[in-house]
Amino acid sequence: MTEVRNPKVAVVVPTYNEAENLPLLTERLFSLDISALTLIVVDDGSPDGTGEVALQLAAKYDGRVELVQRHRKEGLGPAYIAGFSHALDAGADYIVQMDADLSHQPEYIPKFVDALEEADVVVGSRYVSGGGVDEHWGVMRRLISSGGNWGIRAVTGVKIKDATGGFKAFRQSVLRSIDFSQIRCAGFGFQAEINHACERMGFVVIEHPIIFIDRTMGKSKMSLGIMVEAMWKLLPLRWKPAP
Repeated sequence: MTEVRNPKVAVVVPTYNEAENLPLLTERLFSLDISALTLIVVDDGSPDGTGEVALQLAAKYDGRVELVQRHRKEGLGPAYIAGFSHALDAGADYIVQMDADLSHQPEYIPKFVDALEEADVVVGSRYVSGGGVDEHWGVMRRLISSGGNWGIRAVTGVKIKDATGGFKAFRQSVLRSIDFSQIRCAGFGFQAEINHACERMGFVVIEHPIIFIDRTMGKSKMSLGIMVEAMWKLLPLRWKPAP
């Protein structure tokens, strides 16, 4: 596996009504010991002014924040695909995907980058030794999270223990190899579908433990209905032939 010296790291963050969280996320990202880091904000026309906040941050951080402005809400998957394309066009070596709500702690990213020296994909995992979820989560939320994850793994055959996690890092070669036109899920199931594609294509995927915490501000968009819908859409992956 080729070692990348001083890699260009792009962090792709899809947003919808995250104006409150974005400044703190940006501050924490640029406090990391990663010299060649950029933040790509993919905003789906947030009515709370998230796009305008991103432009203000771009000026504050000398252009290291880039905005991909979309004009309507089209789903998590298309937003990530737009961000990945932007990062690849800009010459990123490593691409990190994460949520804007600070449930994914940016301080894990240097460890992900180090792990990419030995792996093609790093998945931030709640379900390996050392990982976990916010201690304030109630029983129902824990059941939705762990039960939904178990169900999606059972439906798809994905081996990754945190199949639904959205905190990941990729070598650029991985994202260039995935045929995104074949991705079925625009919503939550996108995460598991990408994991499935990476496993089928034989990439080296490792899981790094993370603690998933409650979002700092705003309201979670996750629900039992979203989990069930994702399982239904992902069911055909069980019989999808290897490339």
